[in-house]
Amino acid sequence: MQTRIRRCECVLAGNMSGQHRSAPAKDNGITPIQQMAASCSGALLTSLFVTPLDVVKIRLQAQKNPFPKGKCFVYCNGLMDHICVCMNGNKAWYKAPGHFNGTADAFVNIVRNEGVRSLWSGLPPTLVMAVPATVIYFTSYDQLRARLRVTMGEHEQFAPMVSGAVARVGAASVISPIELLRTKLQSEKLSYRQLRTCVRTAVEVDGWVSLWRGLGPTLLRDVPFSAMYWYNYERGKMWLCQRYGTREPTFAMTFVSGATSGTIASIITLPFDVVKTRRQVELGELQAMNLSHKASSTVSVMKKIVTQHGIKGLFAGFLPRVSKVAPACAIMISSYELGKKFFRKHNQDRVL
Repeated sequence: MQTRIRRCECVLAGNMSGQHRSAPAKDNGITPIQQMAASCSGALLTSLFVTPLDVVKIRLQAQKNPFPKGKCFVYCNGLMDHICVCMNGNKAWYKAPGHFNGTADAFVNIVRNEGVRSLWSGLPPTLVMAVPATVIYFTSYDQLRARLRVTMGEHEQFAPMVSGAVARVGAASVISPIELLRTKLQSEKLSYRQLRTCVRTAVEVDGWVSLWRGLGPTLLRDVPFSAMYWYNYERGKMWLCQRYGTREPTFAMTFVSGATSGTIASIITLPFDVVKTRRQVELGELQAMNLSHKASSTVSVMKKIVTQHGIKGLFAGFLPRVSKVAPACAIMISSYELGKKFFRKHNQDRVL
């Protein structure tokens, strides 16, 4: 009788192991599609929280120095920077009438006179690129890190650094040509047929590399930022888990780790951010004026800033950048981790 029971148990165990082997392989308990969904929801939440800060900043800038036609400014939705080209007319959201006596007063008066929705002015067109870029970036990072932790062996602690840098190069390379075309479409009011002709001409004259014009300064800032951010985030999260004796990080732990690592990375890469912003604006204004000569190189822009303002010029905008990057990183990573946790639990419940 006991022999028969043991045989039944062996058969059941074999069937169960066969079921587990036939199940689709998952990295860290969730599928790539679920990682994409988690990063997409995190991206939307981040943009909803951070965009009002940038809208108010731009409105205050426009009040102090009105934007003439062809002038460019940088619009950040918390996920990525976008170049916006000013056109004629007063219908644009950044030219709306109003006088503000500071940030708090601007928040109150914009909501009172223009409605709450005005705090998210200009957001929808930028999300078309920002959300896919974020999804590519976060999903690529998780997939790469899972594989590098196996292949790097005793050096696995550097897997987040390498994964973050490579994922950022991939995401930026995919989005850069689309951002360039969006700026040209906005500044020159071209039809899609005219835009296609314009792109073909640019490729014939300067080659395919012309579609990635401006990518260099972006990578110069974003690749070191991503490498430092992910390394510090993973180390900080691990340290907090050990300190409080928990296997899984809580929402507060991921929030604090994200904010701290984002702050450190943003301070160290601030000079590259200053140079990148100047080159982006210069390139956008050249396109708006339909000028063909090349924008200044990264080195020449950096030398010009140091000559005019000294070394401190490379750290201009310290507080605005940190106050924007820290909450954006905290909200994005904590909501992303929360989404992954939800899908992980969902998968476990399905197996049970």
